[in-house]
Amino acid sequence: MTSRFAASRPYAHRPIAVAFDVLLWTVQVLLATYFVYSASLLFGSGLVGKFDEIGFGQWLRYLTGTLELAGAVGLVVPFLSGLAALGLAGVMAGAVGTELFLLADGDALLPALLGALAVVVAVARWSTVRPGLARLRAALRRTR
Repeated sequence: MTSRFAASRPYAHRPIAVAFDVLLWTVQVLLATYFVYSASLLFGSGLVGKFDEIGFGQWLRYLTGTLELAGAVGLVVPFLSGLAALGLAGVMAGAVGTELFLLADGDALLPALLGALAVVVAVARWSTVRPGLARLRAALRRTR
């Protein structure tokens, strides 16, 4: 017989699932914290030279900062976490390519690690990605 308290918690009988969920939320919060920090650097003047070397203009720095900040917020919102992680994985794929092919002294290790962690979160939160994409498609159809 289970108590009412245990019945109200879907993971009460699965401690491994609880541990995985706690670990996943910890990774999400750490990623969100890093991306807020990274966005603050992008909005500041510290990376102007790096984006000059890339050669696409400073608008890319602001776009990247905005995407990272939006992704950081999305990582800590339960129904957006998978979609945000998927988006951040894309941003980090672009960062890896930029570091490898456009910068003379590029170091792709950090963006590759961050991208891999974002992919792990996106896969683990895939159940939130499909409904989020369906809502996005429905919203786009309504605007036509």
